[in-house]
Amino acid sequence: MKAIVYTKYGPPDVLQLKDVEKPVPKDNEVLIRVCAATATAGDCEMRRFKIPILFWLPLRLYMGLRKPRIQILGQELAGEIESVGKEVELFRKGDQVFAPSSARFGAYADYLCLRSKHVMATKPANMTYEEAATVPTGGLNALHFLRKGNIQSGQNVLINGASGSIGTFAVQLAKYYGAEVTGVDSTEKLDTLRSIGADQVIDYTQEDFTKSGETYDVIFDVVGKSSFSRCVRSLKKNGVYLLANPGVALMVRGLWTSMTSSKKVITGLASYRTEDFFS
Repeated sequence: MKAIVYTKYGPPDVLQLKDVEKPVPKDNEVLIRVCAATATAGDCEMRRFKIPILFWLPLRLYMGLRKPRIQILGQELAGEIESVGKEVELFRKGDQVFAPSSARFGAYADYLCLRSKHVMATKPANMTYEEAATVPTGGLNALHFLRKGNIQSGQNVLINGASGSIGTFAVQLAKYYGAEVTGVDSTEKLDTLRSIGADQVIDYTQEDFTKSGETYDVIFDVVGKSSFSRCVRSLKKNGVYLLANPGVALMVRGLWTSMTSSKKVITGLASYRTEDFFS
């Protein structure tokens, strides 16, 4: 089968199209013919291995110290099950599915094996493979953090980095919860944010939302590049700061802020559950 392979960390040109051995499913696995996959920020981070220091060593040990041990990237996919192991009961040959491959990666290939009890769901008939493949990483991460933020109808929610894979889902989910949503991103992406439901938009190339004097019930910072202290000051009393991809220093400051004020800072990694696809 064909796969996009990388044998060393580095820029995009380390990726090469190669012939590799087609995987064979174990008794508890399904073999998926990959019809669509995405290029996520996480894939790019792993390829060049630009990782926050807190996670650098454990991830390097997992991925490979000198060179990649897992040589096929790709964190999410949609495809058709070609065969199933003898212990598999949840799926059958021909099922159209979508799933995160998560830490196993491997979606940049013609075929991939996943455990049948892995986070995986049948693709809705009204979605294309390309549409379904974009859901797992962005959708599940956005859902995880917004649930942690306990968003209520009528609250003011700001999403920084609102046009990315996580941000676009976060805008739509926050609107679903009944929030008034402000999306922050670059000039050329503002129309997209309006089209998916953002009530207000801010062009970060022209304005720093942390200096406007506006305050919010929830700030979801997907990109993590704004001033931590000014973001916290931009929260209302009892406000929540959802911080994705934090470094060690921000995690410590977040914990201290949560302990010493009425405001709460939530960080960490998202947990994926199959039932969340249908929440």
